[in-house]
Amino acid sequence: MRVYIAGPMTGHPQLNFPAFHAEAERLRALGYEVVNPAELNADPAADWLQCMRTDIKHLVDCDAIAMLEGWHHSRGARLEYTIAMLLGHAVFRAVDIVEGLAA
Repeated sequence: MRVYIAGPMTGHPQLNFPAFHAEAERLRALGYEVVNPAELNADPAADWLQCMRTDIKHLVDCDAIAMLEGWHHSRGARLEYTIAMLLGHAVFRAVDIVEGLAA
């Protein structure tokens, strides 16, 4: 299962990249294929709209979205959530994903 991580970045120290990277590592250890926007857009000076264009292109190819804490307060994460819902992706709170994929 390919999982996209969504959560707040703007206004957070280091754009919240440490939280995104930690969650990506955790999900990969459980056997998931992970799309991490902090890896897609590693330049902290990148334009918000350009980042969202890149992220959404990757989101549509995923099977699920994992929402990080605080995502409700993020315009970008709310947009990603809405797109995922409309596409029929599985939607999870990231903290609720506790089991790996069956081998």
